[in-house]
Amino acid sequence: MATIVSEVDIENWLRKTVEWSDTTTLKTQRDVCLHLPKLHEFLLQIYETLKHMSTNAVIEKFPAIGQFLGHLCWNPFVISHDTGKVLMCCLACLCSSEPQNVIEIKANSWIQNLVCHLFSSSDQKRNKEVEIIAQLGCSTAEYHDKLLKNIMSSLITQIKRSRPDETKKDALDEHLHTICVTCISVLTLPEVAPLLEALLHYHGSGPREVLDDHFLEAINDAVLRKKIVLSESALLSLWLRHLPSLQKAVLDLFQRLIALRSKSVKEMERMMKDSFLPRAACHPSIFRVIDDIFRDALLECDGNIEVSTIIRVFTHSFTQEYNKDNIQPKFSLRAYFPGESPELLLALLKKYEGLHSHFHVQHLCTIVEILRNMDREERSPDCVFKSWYLLIHFGEWVDIAAEQLLTSDLEVSDDLLWLLAFYYNPCNKNQSRDRIMVEAKSMYGSLVSLFRNSTVCVTSFKKIFYVESKSNKWHTCTLQLIRHLCVTFLLNSPEWHDIIKECICIMTQTQEAASEVSDVLARTLYRLDIPGMESQKITTIAQWLLQDS
Repeated sequence: MATIVSEVDIENWLRKTVEWSDTTTLKTQRDVCLHLPKLHEFLLQIYETLKHMSTNAVIEKFPAIGQFLGHLCWNPFVISHDTGKVLMCCLACLCSSEPQNVIEIKANSWIQNLVCHLFSSSDQKRNKEVEIIAQLGCSTAEYHDKLLKNIMSSLITQIKRSRPDETKKDALDEHLHTICVTCISVLTLPEVAPLLEALLHYHGSGPREVLDDHFLEAINDAVLRKKIVLSESALLSLWLRHLPSLQKAVLDLFQRLIALRSKSVKEMERMMKDSFLPRAACHPSIFRVIDDIFRDALLECDGNIEVSTIIRVFTHSFTQEYNKDNIQPKFSLRAYFPGESPELLLALLKKYEGLHSHFHVQHLCTIVEILRNMDREERSPDCVFKSWYLLIHFGEWVDIAAEQLLTSDLEVSDDLLWLLAFYYNPCNKNQSRDRIMVEAKSMYGSLVSLFRNSTVCVTSFKKIFYVESKSNKWHTCTLQLIRHLCVTFLLNSPEWHDIIKECICIMTQTQEAASEVSDVLARTLYRLDIPGMESQKITTIAQWLLQDS
């Protein structure tokens, strides 16, 4: 575990740096050299702490941090050592890409001056600089601001004018590599952003990556920590040219979504869109990487409902971005799902918004027919998984199937129950899905009887659910399916809304059950928020249940 930095530690080191103010004496020089290894380690600890904090939070928690880092910047022994690179990183962490208040504006200006000072190579050069500034009649801050911008502008011009050819290719690659390494310490400074963009948009003539791997990793980390903001094209270029950065961005988003445990799918969608990954996924290569990570997560957690919902919401966000009007040529959706059945993909892609329930049922029967025909064939477990995983992406059709089962007079109830059974148990090992079908059909019949019966009471619901006895004998997947059906029944039966909370309590005796029920409620709210799917009564009751759970 990393050592926690305290204000006391910073103050102790500050006293030491003040003692080092006069570096002309042999005693001071020896003391600085003696302490450099420990100082280097301490600055690394500070960097690990600062990179996750805002400027305001840092100043509030560590009031002496500015004085400490400032003194170090004027010590030639420190800045000429490797410690100087870590010092630069610490300064960059304190810089705000979009300053929101006076403190952050002042901090940016202070850091800018220090960075320009660190770029100067000698005391003689710095003294000459002071004379020049005086002759120009401008302030030091104005001079440094223009100096840094001119340096960045010059480097950008060099990159944009570069035309790699065989005779100069190695020299150009080495030059760009040097620029990248130099930028690592200061890449969170706002003035450096245009240079980062230019570097990320540069592509050499050969297959080998020109830009430094550590540079690309540092940019990706800064983006994920919201320390810098890049254009969409630059971010896309970063993820296309550096697979580890894309994988880290996806895992970072996935971990935040799991930690969120939000009862609002809308919030989940907002977080996804904020990550830019659904839009970046419009490039098939990026989509395949993201989808492979989600698939592995689903396999790792054995079909966890929360992970399934994340995949479903991401797919919805991706298809929204894909369908947006733009002048860019589009890849066929087959490029995103190359190994899946074209017939099944087309069926699942059909929009369900605004369709009459009759057409919902018709289309669901088409989906079931395709899946059943595929299921009857002697296929490998991998083929079954591909069909199921594709259904997970477009799981809204499964929710609609549950809704139609309990709100429409159907002659095809077996087909829709089969779809739910396949969704919750794709592999029919030892005829387990057949068993689930029998158990689900029995429960479905009881719910239909309740739906048609005028008597409304908790006892009736509890009697058919058999929390204490029967549910313990049910298959795990049967329980998931039945909770799904029961929540759908309760939401779509207005006369049961007065006692719906008591009925929900019967089903949620464990944390796992409560999570599953919340997930169904949240998915329902999300789907009903789509134009053409509105139902105010159901929306109101679902929101109330989620807030109270």
